[in-house]
Amino acid sequence: MVKRPKKPPKKWVYSPPNPPKPKVPDHLKAEVTEKADQLIEEWKPQHIKKPPKGHQWNYIVDLYTRWFRSYFYFCARYACPGPTAISPFFEARFTRMEYIGERRFNLAYMRHTGKWVETEQGLAVNECMEAIRRDEFYHP
Repeated sequence: MVKRPKKPPKKWVYSPPNPPKPKVPDHLKAEVTEKADQLIEEWKPQHIKKPPKGHQWNYIVDLYTRWFRSYFYFCARYACPGPTAISPFFEARFTRMEYIGERRFNLAYMRHTGKWVETEQGLAVNECMEAIRRDEFYHP
């Protein structure tokens, strides 16, 4: 019989709460939303197409943006035309801007694994929009 090593005794450790996330000012929300909506309007003609007849695969029907707390998301709405679809539509968030304070954002994209990958930190609004426009990581 193999002896297993003894586990160390359990200990209580102090774990302070995380500091609260900064609140996004309303004027900054409006500025980000306006610039992002301009970008979405540029993308719509190239990403939203009419499906061919007899099409059974998911396809994008709308692109839009959404705020949730201190996060700003770029979202796509997909149609599910197949006979085995659970629902006729679903939403997928593909790019995220996280407000970190002082008019700065962290930029992340959604990986195929369902995890957010933060790629750039501390960007201004214009730098975020330029990175999203330039890099295909952030495209639907």
